[in-house]
Amino acid sequence: MSEKKMSSSRKHHLKSVMLSIAATRLEEEAADAITAKAAYMNENCPELSLPSGVEELQKLCKDLHSKIDKVDEERYDAEGKVTKGAKEVEDLMFKVVEIKGMKKPALKKVRLSADQMLQALLGSKHKVSMDLRSNLKQVKKEVKEEPADAVGDWRKNVDDKAGMGGRKKMFEGAEA
Repeated sequence: MSEKKMSSSRKHHLKSVMLSIAATRLEEEAADAITAKAAYMNENCPELSLPSGVEELQKLCKDLHSKIDKVDEERYDAEGKVTKGAKEVEDLMFKVVEIKGMKKPALKKVRLSADQMLQALLGSKHKVSMDLRSNLKQVKKEVKEEPADAVGDWRKNVDDKAGMGGRKKMFEGAEA
């Protein structure tokens, strides 16, 4: 089924309507926050009347210190509850992972040579080389002996041709 595309003017109009609705909601939320703050302040913080005498001033300071201590205790208790809750959540998440079992990650194809694979498996301590020829079994070749008459053996004439005299004989023998 073909979907019809909106014209740009229609899109622009819808966008402006949505933005105006969002702006009014943000203004309402800000006004609600201000009224809630004012109500809280009126309820919990009465107006301060400064006393004129020293004794009244000391009494006011003691009251303020006791209120500060009470607020600190509440804050400390709240922090304790939050850390306890976070620890419980962490333990529950760990239990969920244990119950589900470990999920295997998707493996990527990696091209490694045999040497690199062995080094990855055995660690960098072991220097392993995949020289396949060194692992082959050594086989001795059987040499067939050919008759000496068929081909001249060069080793017989080594002593005769040694030195300049031997070379001279070789050239003299070739000319004759």
